[in-house]
Amino acid sequence: MSSPKLEISSLEDLKGLRSAPPLDAEQRARLNQDLRQRLGACEWFTVGVMAPSAEAALESLHQLEQALGWTPLELPAEPLPEGPVFLKGNQRSGQALLRSELGLGEGLLITGQAPSNPDGEDTWGPLPLDFFTSGPG
Repeated sequence: MSSPKLEISSLEDLKGLRSAPPLDAEQRARLNQDLRQRLGACEWFTVGVMAPSAEAALESLHQLEQALGWTPLELPAEPLPEGPVFLKGNQRSGQALLRSELGLGEGLLITGQAPSNPDGEDTWGPLPLDFFTSGPG
């Protein structure tokens, strides 16, 4: 028996979820438009990626960077961890860290930083790891 589909119509509906829910094309378009509008009120960002592998986390990060026109974050030249990971990136420092992390959900979190406009600051997600793919759906 499958679980009922979550009604996700705004970024607020994602708050408190452990993992990103599946989204249809209409939900993705609506959330993407809302997210981009909110990102415009921020000066810089941090990103967190909860993923089943380092490769999946890096792919999600690269898709986000490309879609939003961000300068790619630098990772330390270390071997990639095995198994589930958490990637934490900071746009201000230009750095990202990747660590093994068991027991997390799956998804992408973006936190907008706006010291000159604290009302614009927030954390959005978890969004699906493939939220920023250029393809459909």
